Amino acid sequence: MTRTAQPLEAAPELLDPSQLHTSLSNRDRPVMKVLKESLREAQQRMDDAFRQGEDIRRLIYGRAWVLDQILDAAWSQFAWPSAHQAALIAVGGYGRGELHPFSDIDILLLFDQIDPNECQDSISGFLTLLWDIGLDLGSSVRTIDQCYDEARNDITIATNLIESRTLCGDPALQNEMYDRVTSEGAWTDKEFFKAKLAEQKERHEKTNNTEYNLEPNLKNSPGGLRDLQTVGWVAKRHFGATYIRDLVDHGFLTEPELDTLNKGELYLWTVRYALHMLCKRREDRLLFDHQRALATYFGYEDQEGALAVEQFMSKYYRVAMAMSEFNDMLLQHFDEAILRIDDEQSIQPLNNRFQIRNNYLEAVYDKVFEHHPFAIMELFVLMAQHPDIQGVRASTIRLVRNHRHLIDNDFRKDIRNTSLFMELLRSPERVSTELKRMNRYGILGLYLPEFGKIVGQMQHDLFHIYTVDAHTLKVIQKMRQFRHREYREQFSIAHRIVNQLPKIELLYIAGLYHDIAKGRGGDHSELGSDDVIAFCRRHHLGKWDTHLVAWLVRNHLKMSMTAQRRDISDPEVIHAFAMEVRDLVHLDYLYVLTVADINATNHTLWNSWRATLLRQLYMDTKRSLRRGLENPINKEDRIEQVQHEAMLLLARQGIREQDIFDHWALLGDDYFLREDAHNIAWHTQAILEHGDSPLPLVLIRKTSYRVFEGATEIFIYSEDLPTLFPATVAAMDQLHLNIQDARIILTDHGRTLNTYTVLTDDNQPLSENPEYLANIQRHLTEELDDPEDYPEIIQRRVPRQLKLFATPTRLTLSNDPSSQQTILEVITPDRPGLLARIGRIFVEFGISVRKAKISSIGERVEDFFFITDSNNQPISDPELCRQLQQAICQQLDEHVQKQ
Repeated sequence: MTRTAQPLEAAPELLDPSQLHTSLSNRDRPVMKVLKESLREAQQRMDDAFRQGEDIRRLIYGRAWVLDQILDAAWSQFAWPSAHQAALIAVGGYGRGELHPFSDIDILLLFDQIDPNECQDSISGFLTLLWDIGLDLGSSVRTIDQCYDEARNDITIATNLIESRTLCGDPALQNEMYDRVTSEGAWTDKEFFKAKLAEQKERHEKTNNTEYNLEPNLKNSPGGLRDLQTVGWVAKRHFGATYIRDLVDHGFLTEPELDTLNKGELYLWTVRYALHMLCKRREDRLLFDHQRALATYFGYEDQEGALAVEQFMSKYYRVAMAMSEFNDMLLQHFDEAILRIDDEQSIQPLNNRFQIRNNYLEAVYDKVFEHHPFAIMELFVLMAQHPDIQGVRASTIRLVRNHRHLIDNDFRKDIRNTSLFMELLRSPERVSTELKRMNRYGILGLYLPEFGKIVGQMQHDLFHIYTVDAHTLKVIQKMRQFRHREYREQFSIAHRIVNQLPKIELLYIAGLYHDIAKGRGGDHSELGSDDVIAFCRRHHLGKWDTHLVAWLVRNHLKMSMTAQRRDISDPEVIHAFAMEVRDLVHLDYLYVLTVADINATNHTLWNSWRATLLRQLYMDTKRSLRRGLENPINKEDRIEQVQHEAMLLLARQGIREQDIFDHWALLGDDYFLREDAHNIAWHTQAILEHGDSPLPLVLIRKTSYRVFEGATEIFIYSEDLPTLFPATVAAMDQLHLNIQDARIILTDHGRTLNTYTVLTDDNQPLSENPEYLANIQRHLTEELDDPEDYPEIIQRRVPRQLKLFATPTRLTLSNDPSSQQTILEVITPDRPGLLARIGRIFVEFGISVRKAKISSIGERVEDFFFITDSNNQPISDPELCRQLQQAICQQLDEHVQKQ
């Protein structure tokens, strides 16, 4: 793991320098062709060697050596000033001697005091030649003074020039340049270190500050190659370290740590080399399609409970996590050695085991964990109890790492350790921060072995954008955030609940265990429930607390599934859900767990519409529980009440009561059970004013707090035709509207009342711009004036990620005796125009849609359609059912494949 401008070891098996010069001396062949062919053949030898398992270091350094020979040969083709006045310098990664197949080739044409313009023809010809042979070149032409000025103003340039070595010309030029750009006048040690820390922080923020991004970057994500290079840059700048192993001599690394660090870097090099080779271009992002190809290349195979790609990515995540841990520890060491070396020592004793030194927690002596193993757990509790502490001293981090082997079954059962862990969960401050620290130090997965199994465990889909352990800790982070005032407006119910829960630690335990059994096969909710019961017993929780936590883990998906899949305007749905929840305590805990889980899964899943669904379910269930489970809402009473409230609203508009009752007589009970009084009044007034107009009535308004906030409602009153629903969804697709819910009510005189709840393509409420809404209204009115003239389905590309996760469409058909309708469930990959394509098939089969529940979950949709045949009867013909299923599956799956 060299970090210096040392001469590279020759690799004549890749390229024969003498043969190269012989070919160049043959004037019958153009120089460009000779160099290009030589480079291509050398790269082919390297790729062949890589496939045969050659040491990756030999290939990475070998490519740099090959480029040295190519550039030296190219340099010799042009006229340059005397050797002590000009030099060709390799900088950056090439200067380190580390090149992957498609790495940038960064070079500096360095001149002494002469004007580079004096040899502009040679410079231009040289650079053009390098471009012509296919190098991805990064070049600069500077004097030594210019290098100093540029380095002083730009930390990236300063870093690039630190890693430099002479390829052609006088090495004295490079030595002088190096001395100038590393002088205190350019950057002091402290300034350089602070700048590299800031650079790393900015880089991490761009990748969500986690090693566990769904499509991580091998270079720039936390734990990636840039983190290792940052350590090397600081070590070289401050300590003059030629090799990273020099840090062992400085006392910053142990030999075993150096070995782990080297193995981690070699693994990342190997993956990056394979990625370049497979892509045939420079690529550092582990995109989904690349992950699958690499998993196959490295020999992984699908197993029960773990796809090949998940196994491959789990290995990557664990390596990245280990590299991130080393980066933290070493930069903390450097912080103490560079920034705080002159600080006056301030020591505050905490107990016989720990003290605070200059605002960092420190073990009092080296054998503290050996003598007091429980101090491993105590460290994190102390960090939580003293939120002003900035961190843990590097020497103490190393002690924790070196004593992790003490965490065994006896350690896990020790009352001191179980008590300390519960104390951490009950801490007023830094609970999620310290749980993350426990995970980063490798302690959490050892103390909770079931948690250790999900560390780095990937879920290969677009629904979960983090590994299971990262998601789990984000759930607890979200729960903690709900306490704060700045989250009160966005999460009002969760904010109120978490600040009133008598035992908040039970919520955190449920969060820790809700996905603990992912990847084992079977129902992870049930398996996780068994695990959390064992945890509760080991941590001496009471029976009621244990029952509550186990119930939460077992039912953690219940509330979101009910809100998204069921008709929560139906009192019977609310009563059934209330029967499962049983009391307000369970409801409160479940609501917060559900909201935190969704927000920590994927930021795109949470929007105002989904928030409203959960809030409505929570409030209606709360009212049901307070009324008493034995006293559910009577449907007749509900209808009478909502009609009375709607009549009061309509009376203010001067509408005749008899006209209202005549209209309502045409509607069934279902309408008054599913709509609130304000919507009923809105619909009734508009329909009566519309009169006998042959045109469809189209109304648009923002959903109100009385029904569902955060979306836009489109109401359509029209003649009931089988093509109406398909034509409507196709027209809405043309407008780039994303349908969330569809409520369809038939009248007794051949009309239909359709209410669609919609968002924009990016799941936001529609703009309230009057002109924009008028355009939607006009477009829908025109298209639905003749729904038999089916609107054209617009062609839009299926996003790259969705194509990669295209799984076969699954359908189920069942008849609902109570509603005399057939329920069609469609589970399929999401894509633009999905509903429009399903609607077109309904038209072909003469099927009418009576109700639809639309639910998008990441890259997958789970849609429910309540349908009837042309005679308004459930679909009972088995052959028709088979043909319908076949047509839908064929249409949807072929559409994705064609894209």
